[in-house]
Amino acid sequence: MERRTVLRGAGLAAAATTLAAPAIAQTAPQVRWRLTSSYPKSLDTIYGAAVLLSKYVGEATDGRFVIDVFAPGEIVPGLQAFDAVQNHTVEVAQTALYYYIGKSPAFAPFTTMPFGLNARQQTAWLYHGGGLDLQNAFLAKYNVIGFAGGNTGAQMGGWFRKEIKTVADIKGLKMRLPGIAGQVLARLGLVPQNLAGGDIYPALEKGTIDAAEFVGPVDDEKLGFNRVAPYYYYPGWWEGGPTIHFIANQQAWQDLPKPYKAAFEAASAYANADMLAKYDARNPPALRRLVAGGAQLRPFPAEVMDAAYKENTALMAEISEKNPDFKTIYESMLGFRNEEYLWWQVGEYPYDGYMIRARTRG
Repeated sequence: MERRTVLRGAGLAAAATTLAAPAIAQTAPQVRWRLTSSYPKSLDTIYGAAVLLSKYVGEATDGRFVIDVFAPGEIVPGLQAFDAVQNHTVEVAQTALYYYIGKSPAFAPFTTMPFGLNARQQTAWLYHGGGLDLQNAFLAKYNVIGFAGGNTGAQMGGWFRKEIKTVADIKGLKMRLPGIAGQVLARLGLVPQNLAGGDIYPALEKGTIDAAEFVGPVDDEKLGFNRVAPYYYYPGWWEGGPTIHFIANQQAWQDLPKPYKAAFEAASAYANADMLAKYDARNPPALRRLVAGGAQLRPFPAEVMDAAYKENTALMAEISEKNPDFKTIYESMLGFRNEEYLWWQVGEYPYDGYMIRARTRG
């Protein structure tokens, strides 16, 4: 009788343990993904977003959905991240879609466009202006699905070995400048180069390139550009609010259990907001340090800005005529931009302008 009591007690304890366990632990499979990033580990602002994604996905699924994060070169080079996902070499990547305009210019608007949207507007277009629907309908052609996973905010115009005073000073310069912006400045004589983040400093140091842009003060300081090029220009008119993406292989995504998809999407959205917050908090003190260390801060001359705007307008029309995908996506973004800036003139700009004037008055 004592034996039956003990066995019955053990059975009840086992049942209680089973009932107490999280539902996901009882039913969900163990899944392990590999994520390759286009950004070096030293940039915790960007690369850190991939680590954050991995952390929250793991915690939300009780450790059953694991994402291992790899830096450029550990699996594939930084600019081969998209191909690795498309071919299912890895399940997911962290990258910027405008790196892949060699496949189609239609990739670019989902990251950013010259004279396009700022960070808040880019996020609004993607989430609530039809951008994500257009994006994933387009990416499906490549067996990929994408998720907004970060934004840098408005970027700087880059580091130059010599001053830029006129449009003529741009001619012949070799500059690290990805995306369609490189094509815009190529029309003014610049020679654009597409280099991954970790490859920029050596090229600038050796003189392989004459100028380079990456993001802004906090990252540029870490990458050491101020040590090899003295002139720091603004604004980065080609990147008013670029989105960094997590892109997943379509089949791998479809195979995920629904709770895992929800965990991934929620973690990606958090990373999207957190990256911009980090840049907004860290860029001001980094800029002060760079200037204190000798960086020569310069605005692009109005002549250069006006020439770039004119060439960009012409180039967008030419690309739209040749590429129906780009035309559809760009017109959606452009229409959203025009509406947003009507509001910005009323709600945001007057406030920002007043605060700038009030601050300078002390």
